[in-house]
Amino acid sequence: MNPFFIASTSKSFEDASAALQAAILAQDFGVLAIHDLGHTLRSKGLEFHEDCRIFEVCNPQQAARVLTNDMSLNLALPCRISVYTEGAQTRIGMIRPEGMLRSLSSDSALMDVAREVESSTRAIIEAAVS
Repeated sequence: MNPFFIASTSKSFEDASAALQAAILAQDFGVLAIHDLGHTLRSKGLEFHEDCRIFEVCNPQQAARVLTNDMSLNLALPCRISVYTEGAQTRIGMIRPEGMLRSLSSDSALMDVAREVESSTRAIIEAAVS
């Protein structure tokens, strides 16, 4: 299975970023931070032509379930959803939570949480690209 879920959109980078932020809130997730990687690289004097914003998102109830089960999994939190350009195409994507957590734990209760989180984050991306 592909470890990534990536969807393309006809929206501009800015419009896709705004749509993603709205979709995150609609799924009862919060935005913890937004890293504008493209801006950061350019501000360091690097020639970087693409745009890339990384949204760190979290559903507190799901995060608590994961951390209660295995505190070391804080290293895999929060979820990250990126809006980026690749050539003339705007994309929104993530590393699939279920696959990532499966590589870190074999606990079936955590797999249930990972499936729920992946379903929600996939719905966020699908709403943002449409």
